[in-house]
Amino acid sequence: MTTWADLRAARTLYEDDGALVLDKPVGWSVMGERHDTDLVRLAADDGEKLWPAHRIDKVTSGVVLFATRLEAHGDLTRQFNRRTVGKSYLAVTGTVGLPDEGRIELPLSVGRKNRVRIAAPREAIALVDGVWTVPDDAVDTSKETYPSTTTFTRLESRERATLLEVHPLTGRRHQIRVHLAWIGHALVGDPLFEKNPTTRTGLHAHRLAFDAPDGQRRTVTAEPDDEFRALLGGAASGT
Repeated sequence: MTTWADLRAARTLYEDDGALVLDKPVGWSVMGERHDTDLVRLAADDGEKLWPAHRIDKVTSGVVLFATRLEAHGDLTRQFNRRTVGKSYLAVTGTVGLPDEGRIELPLSVGRKNRVRIAAPREAIALVDGVWTVPDDAVDTSKETYPSTTTFTRLESRERATLLEVHPLTGRRHQIRVHLAWIGHALVGDPLFEKNPTTRTGLHAHRLAFDAPDGQRRTVTAEPDDEFRALLGGAASGT
Protein backbone atom coordinates (compact mmCIF):
# COMPACT_ATOMS: atom_id res chain seq x y z
CA MET A 1 0.00 0.00 0.00
CA THR A 2 1.30 3.47 -0.92
CA THR A 3 2.13 5.63 2.10
CA TRP A 4 1.87 9.41 2.11
CA ALA A 5 5.57 9.71 2.96
CA ASP A 6 6.56 7.59 -0.04
CA LEU A 7 4.19 9.34 -2.44
CA ARG A 8 5.24 12.78 -1.23
CA ALA A 9 8.92 11.95 -1.57
CA ALA A 10 8.53 10.51 -5.06
CA ARG A 11 5.98 12.98 -6.45
CA THR A 12 6.89 16.43 -5.10
CA LEU A 13 7.68 18.85 -7.93
CA TYR A 14 7.85 22.09 -5.96
CA GLU A 15 7.47 23.16 -2.34
CA ASP A 16 7.78 26.39 -0.38
CA ASP A 17 6.34 27.84 2.82
CA GLY A 18 2.71 27.62 1.78
CA ALA A 19 2.52 25.68 -1.49
CA LEU A 20 3.09 22.10 -2.55
CA VAL A 21 2.95 20.86 -6.14
CA LEU A 22 2.62 17.12 -6.74
CA ASP A 23 2.72 14.95 -9.84
CA LYS A 24 -0.56 13.11 -9.25
CA PRO A 25 -0.59 9.47 -10.35
CA VAL A 26 -3.36 8.42 -12.71
CA GLY A 27 -6.23 6.75 -10.87
CA TRP A 28 -5.93 8.88 -7.73
CA SER A 29 -8.47 11.53 -6.75
CA VAL A 30 -7.36 14.89 -5.41
CA MET A 31 -10.04 14.86 -2.71
CA GLY A 32 -13.60 13.79 -2.00
CA GLU A 33 -13.26 10.17 -3.04
CA ARG A 34 -16.08 8.14 -1.50
CA HIS A 35 -14.63 4.66 -1.74
CA ASP A 36 -10.90 4.91 -2.41
CA THR A 37 -8.24 6.98 -0.71
CA ASP A 38 -7.58 10.42 -2.17
CA LEU A 39 -4.49 12.59 -1.78
CA VAL A 40 -5.99 14.98 0.78
CA ARG A 41 -7.22 12.11 2.96
CA LEU A 42 -3.95 10.18 2.65
CA ALA A 43 -2.04 13.27 3.80
CA ALA A 44 -4.49 13.92 6.64
CA ASP A 45 -4.19 10.36 7.89
CA ASP A 46 -0.44 11.00 8.15
CA GLY A 47 -0.93 14.29 9.98
CA GLU A 48 -0.52 16.79 7.14
CA LYS A 49 -3.32 19.18 6.16
CA LEU A 50 -3.62 20.13 2.48
CA TRP A 51 -5.99 22.56 0.75
CA PRO A 52 -6.31 21.98 -3.02
CA ALA A 53 -6.03 25.18 -5.07
CA HIS A 54 -7.67 23.37 -8.02
CA ARG A 55 -8.48 19.84 -9.11
CA ILE A 56 -7.78 17.50 -11.98
CA ASP A 57 -9.84 14.41 -12.73
CA LYS A 58 -9.09 11.02 -11.22
CA VAL A 59 -8.29 9.66 -14.71
CA THR A 60 -5.84 12.52 -15.36
CA SER A 61 -2.23 12.46 -14.22
CA GLY A 62 0.13 15.35 -13.59
CA VAL A 63 0.51 18.70 -11.89
CA VAL A 64 -1.70 19.55 -8.89
CA LEU A 65 -1.21 22.59 -6.64
CA PHE A 66 -2.02 22.51 -2.92
CA ALA A 67 -1.76 25.06 -0.15
CA THR A 68 -0.03 23.77 2.96
CA ARG A 69 -1.19 26.76 5.01
CA LEU A 70 -4.75 28.05 5.08
CA GLU A 71 -3.41 31.61 4.79
CA ALA A 72 -1.97 30.77 1.36
CA HIS A 73 -5.05 28.98 0.04
CA GLY A 74 -7.16 32.03 -0.72
CA ASP A 75 -4.58 33.69 -2.95
CA LEU A 76 -3.82 30.48 -4.84
CA THR A 77 -7.49 29.75 -5.57
CA ARG A 78 -8.11 33.37 -6.60
CA GLN A 79 -5.43 33.02 -9.26
CA PHE A 80 -7.44 30.20 -10.84
CA ASN A 81 -10.68 32.19 -10.55
CA ARG A 82 -9.02 35.21 -12.20
CA ARG A 83 -7.45 32.98 -14.85
CA THR A 84 -3.93 34.24 -14.20
CA VAL A 85 -2.62 30.68 -13.88
CA GLY A 86 -1.02 29.16 -16.97
CA LYS A 87 -2.24 25.59 -17.58
CA SER A 88 -0.89 23.23 -20.23
CA TYR A 89 -2.06 19.65 -20.79
CA LEU A 90 -0.93 16.84 -23.05
CA ALA A 91 -3.79 14.95 -24.67
CA VAL A 92 -3.90 11.86 -26.87
CA THR A 93 -6.96 11.46 -29.07
CA GLY A 94 -7.88 8.21 -30.76
CA THR A 95 -8.27 10.05 -34.06
CA VAL A 96 -6.39 11.90 -36.78
CA GLY A 97 -7.27 14.88 -38.95
CA LEU A 98 -7.01 17.73 -36.48
CA PRO A 99 -5.50 21.01 -37.74
CA ASP A 100 -2.12 22.28 -36.57
CA GLU A 101 -3.90 24.66 -34.22
CA GLY A 102 -7.49 25.00 -33.06
CA ARG A 103 -9.83 26.83 -30.74
CA ILE A 104 -12.97 25.28 -29.27
CA GLU A 105 -15.53 27.83 -28.07
CA LEU A 106 -18.45 25.67 -27.00
CA PRO A 107 -20.64 26.40 -23.95
CA LEU A 108 -21.04 23.63 -21.39
CA SER A 109 -24.01 22.61 -19.28
CA VAL A 110 -24.84 19.78 -16.91
CA GLY A 111 -27.35 17.20 -18.08
CA ARG A 112 -28.84 14.03 -16.69
CA LYS A 113 -26.90 12.10 -14.06
CA ASN A 114 -24.69 15.18 -13.56
CA ARG A 115 -22.97 14.62 -16.90
CA VAL A 116 -21.20 17.58 -18.49
CA ARG A 117 -22.20 18.18 -22.12
CA ILE A 118 -22.21 20.86 -24.78
CA ALA A 119 -25.21 23.15 -24.29
CA ALA A 120 -26.35 22.75 -27.89
CA PRO A 121 -27.12 19.96 -30.38
CA ARG A 122 -24.07 18.26 -31.85
CA GLU A 123 -25.25 19.04 -35.37
CA ALA A 124 -25.16 22.77 -34.57
CA ILE A 125 -21.38 22.75 -34.06
CA ALA A 126 -19.58 24.51 -36.91
CA LEU A 127 -15.87 24.64 -37.76
CA VAL A 128 -14.64 27.80 -39.46
CA ASP A 129 -10.94 28.69 -39.80
CA GLY A 130 -9.90 26.34 -37.00
CA VAL A 131 -12.54 27.54 -34.53
CA TRP A 132 -15.44 25.37 -33.35
CA THR A 133 -18.55 27.32 -32.28
CA VAL A 134 -22.34 27.08 -32.14
CA PRO A 135 -24.74 29.89 -33.09
CA ASP A 136 -26.36 31.70 -30.18
CA ASP A 137 -29.85 30.56 -31.15
CA ALA A 138 -28.76 26.90 -30.89
CA VAL A 139 -27.75 27.15 -27.22
CA ASP A 140 -30.15 25.49 -24.78
CA THR A 141 -31.03 28.29 -22.36
CA SER A 142 -33.41 26.16 -20.29
CA LYS A 143 -30.53 25.38 -17.94
CA GLU A 144 -27.44 27.23 -16.77
CA THR A 145 -24.68 27.38 -19.37
CA TYR A 146 -20.97 28.03 -18.95
CA PRO A 147 -18.97 29.73 -21.72
CA SER A 148 -15.85 27.63 -22.22
CA THR A 149 -12.75 27.97 -24.38
CA THR A 150 -10.04 25.40 -25.12
CA THR A 151 -7.11 25.94 -27.47
CA PHE A 152 -4.74 23.30 -28.79
CA THR A 153 -1.62 22.76 -30.86
CA ARG A 154 -1.02 19.48 -32.66
CA LEU A 155 2.37 18.11 -31.63
CA GLU A 156 2.42 14.74 -33.40
CA SER A 157 0.20 12.49 -35.48
CA ARG A 158 0.43 8.75 -35.79
CA GLU A 159 -1.56 6.21 -37.78
CA ARG A 160 -4.55 6.20 -35.44
CA ALA A 161 -3.80 8.79 -32.75
CA THR A 162 -2.81 12.42 -32.24
CA LEU A 163 -0.82 14.13 -29.50
CA LEU A 164 -1.98 17.64 -28.58
CA GLU A 165 -0.80 20.41 -26.30
CA VAL A 166 -4.03 21.77 -24.83
CA HIS A 167 -4.79 24.96 -22.92
CA PRO A 168 -8.15 25.25 -21.12
CA LEU A 169 -8.59 29.01 -20.98
CA THR A 170 -11.61 28.45 -18.75
CA GLY A 171 -11.47 25.85 -16.00
CA ARG A 172 -14.77 23.97 -16.26
CA ARG A 173 -15.25 20.42 -15.01
CA HIS A 174 -14.34 17.85 -17.70
CA GLN A 175 -13.83 20.73 -20.16
CA ILE A 176 -11.02 19.26 -22.27
CA ARG A 177 -12.58 15.80 -22.35
CA VAL A 178 -16.03 17.04 -23.41
CA HIS A 179 -14.80 19.65 -25.88
CA LEU A 180 -12.61 17.19 -27.77
CA ALA A 181 -15.23 14.43 -27.76
CA TRP A 182 -18.00 16.67 -29.08
CA ILE A 183 -15.90 17.81 -32.05
CA GLY A 184 -15.29 14.15 -32.90
CA HIS A 185 -11.85 13.68 -31.35
CA ALA A 186 -12.35 11.94 -28.01
CA LEU A 187 -9.39 11.10 -25.81
CA VAL A 188 -8.01 7.59 -25.86
CA GLY A 189 -9.38 5.53 -22.96
CA ASP A 190 -11.84 8.12 -21.67
CA PRO A 191 -14.56 6.37 -19.64
CA LEU A 192 -16.91 9.31 -20.22
CA PHE A 193 -17.13 8.33 -23.89
CA GLU A 194 -15.71 4.80 -24.14
CA LYS A 195 -17.31 1.84 -22.42
CA ASN A 196 -14.83 -0.33 -20.54
CA PRO A 197 -11.64 1.32 -21.84
CA THR A 198 -8.61 -0.94 -21.97
CA THR A 199 -6.03 1.83 -21.40
CA ARG A 200 -5.63 4.79 -19.11
CA THR A 201 -7.17 8.08 -20.24
CA GLY A 202 -5.01 10.14 -22.56
CA LEU A 203 -4.86 13.34 -20.51
CA HIS A 204 -1.88 14.63 -18.50
CA ALA A 205 -1.54 17.96 -16.68
CA HIS A 206 1.88 18.87 -18.02
CA ARG A 207 2.70 22.38 -16.83
CA LEU A 208 1.41 24.96 -14.34
CA ALA A 209 2.55 28.58 -13.95
CA PHE A 210 1.41 30.47 -10.85
CA ASP A 211 2.45 33.17 -8.38
CA ALA A 212 3.88 31.33 -5.39
CA PRO A 213 3.43 32.48 -1.77
CA ASP A 214 6.99 33.87 -1.88
CA GLY A 215 5.89 36.34 -4.57
CA GLN A 216 7.79 34.69 -7.41
CA ARG A 217 6.21 33.42 -10.62
CA ARG A 218 6.83 29.67 -10.72
CA THR A 219 6.46 27.28 -13.61
CA VAL A 220 6.30 23.60 -12.66
CA THR A 221 6.41 20.73 -15.14
CA ALA A 222 5.50 17.05 -14.77
CA GLU A 223 6.79 14.96 -17.64
CA PRO A 224 4.46 12.14 -18.73
CA ASP A 225 5.47 8.58 -17.94
CA ASP A 226 5.98 5.69 -20.35
CA GLU A 227 2.39 4.48 -19.91
CA PHE A 228 1.08 7.79 -21.20
CA ARG A 229 3.59 7.97 -24.05
CA ALA A 230 2.60 4.46 -25.15
CA LEU A 231 -0.94 5.66 -25.82
CA LEU A 232 0.18 7.37 -29.03
CA GLY A 233 1.28 4.03 -30.52
CA GLY A 234 1.34 3.29 -34.24
CA ALA A 235 3.74 4.52 -36.89
CA ALA A 236 4.41 8.21 -37.39
CA SER A 237 2.59 9.78 -40.32
CA GLY A 238 3.52 13.44 -39.96
CA THR A 239 3.31 16.35 -37.54
